[in-house]
Amino acid sequence: MANPTFALVSAHHLRNHVDGRWVVPETGRRRRNVNPADTADVIGEFAESGGVDIDSAVAAAHRAGPAWRDLGPIARAAYLRRAWQLLTEHREDFAAAITREQGKRTSEARGEVERALAVLDFTAGEARRLNGVTTPAEEPRTFACTFRVPIGVVGLITPWNFPLAIPMWKVAPALLSGCTAVLKPSPLTPHTAALLVQLFQDAGLPSGVLNLVQGDQPAGEALVAHPDVAGVSFTGSLPVGVAIQEAGAHRLLRTQLELGGKNAVIVLADADLDRATDAIVHGAFGQAGQRCSATSRVVVDREVEQPLLERLVKRVSAMRVGPGAAPDTDVCPVVDAARLAACVAAVEGAQAQGAKLACGGRAVPGPGYFMEPTILRDVAPNATIAQEEVFGPVLSVIPCDGFDDGMRISNSVRYGMSGTLFTQDPARIFEALGRFEAGMLHVNRPGVGAYAHLPHSGSKASQFGPPECSPQVWDFYTEWRSACITY
Repeated sequence: MANPTFALVSAHHLRNHVDGRWVVPETGRRRRNVNPADTADVIGEFAESGGVDIDSAVAAAHRAGPAWRDLGPIARAAYLRRAWQLLTEHREDFAAAITREQGKRTSEARGEVERALAVLDFTAGEARRLNGVTTPAEEPRTFACTFRVPIGVVGLITPWNFPLAIPMWKVAPALLSGCTAVLKPSPLTPHTAALLVQLFQDAGLPSGVLNLVQGDQPAGEALVAHPDVAGVSFTGSLPVGVAIQEAGAHRLLRTQLELGGKNAVIVLADADLDRATDAIVHGAFGQAGQRCSATSRVVVDREVEQPLLERLVKRVSAMRVGPGAAPDTDVCPVVDAARLAACVAAVEGAQAQGAKLACGGRAVPGPGYFMEPTILRDVAPNATIAQEEVFGPVLSVIPCDGFDDGMRISNSVRYGMSGTLFTQDPARIFEALGRFEAGMLHVNRPGVGAYAHLPHSGSKASQFGPPECSPQVWDFYTEWRSACITY
């Protein structure tokens, strides 16, 4: 394989990528993409695709499937390692593109690139472990075993909040498993997705193995409905996830759905309040709160509610809101005008239901979509702001009466993405691990972040289907075979 030189996608970012080529959408429609920190900065106009574009991409993936499957996981891993090398060489280019398009701070964008690299590294290493088992047979002179096979063409529908990392943790295992794929990213972050696909093209990936179709709801609906798509992996909102499940149910479509979160940090009376403050600020206001695992609720023992609140308000009131590329920015913009309006409306609605504003609460004038980091106090556990996802820099503080009451409040929502506890009591720690109704648990540390080799998974309405990342991801991209051979 030649040593291709990675170059940032320029004119190609207007197009889809189908069967190894950048192609104009059949619809002929475009969508403008702007920098959320400065709406005068137009990144480009991207394809607004429809069903015909999806048909072409799925057909290309279907044609490429047999040869890619027969290559075997060890040979397929070589392409992932080459992509890892190219991403390593161009990590700063990717970080800058993420900040410009999604808005997050440069340090956060660099962290996202490192997460994508970790996923690639882990997934490539799984090539020699993508195996089954041998097992005793019931008859003599018979060999019995199990093994995995790829499910076929997969649709990968990804969100805007992690425009590189989340597509990577779908694309990498899809490819290693032997599936071929059609990636449909969020229309709010099309450029980063184009860069990712260009990365794999420069790594020499065979034509048709990974295809990109840009667009919004019509493209997503067509991908889910296509009869040659064997599975859909989706990360996004609960209503869209439910719609995907319903749309595919009649044909038993395999789905992997990572949905919303309404995550709590429980702070008990014996907690290290300074350490808890650091973790809460990081979890609630990093990336402007636009993470499925973001800390959106603090459930604090009444004995330490006031000192914790004082620490939080002091820290958050001093945070600087600004462009992600500015070195002194603490809180980046939210992604678009709709997200900003939703944050403001959520704060106003909370106040109407009796919550008090401790700090922040307003949109910040400017050329972008900026929201003050906000803390609401005296929030009732059943208030809308305490039950529904805001997906912005808004934190609710809810008092509780000790451990049992804190666990009850934490588990009182329909979501179960992340759960966090601050305490010095070992017994409470281990009890909490069994009682949290959440998939990713943290103790005395921020409630965000995960490792590439651990399951990224929620419970209740936060997750349906196998986890992402980790060895458990193969339960989505592959299916089991058992074989008995008499000799």
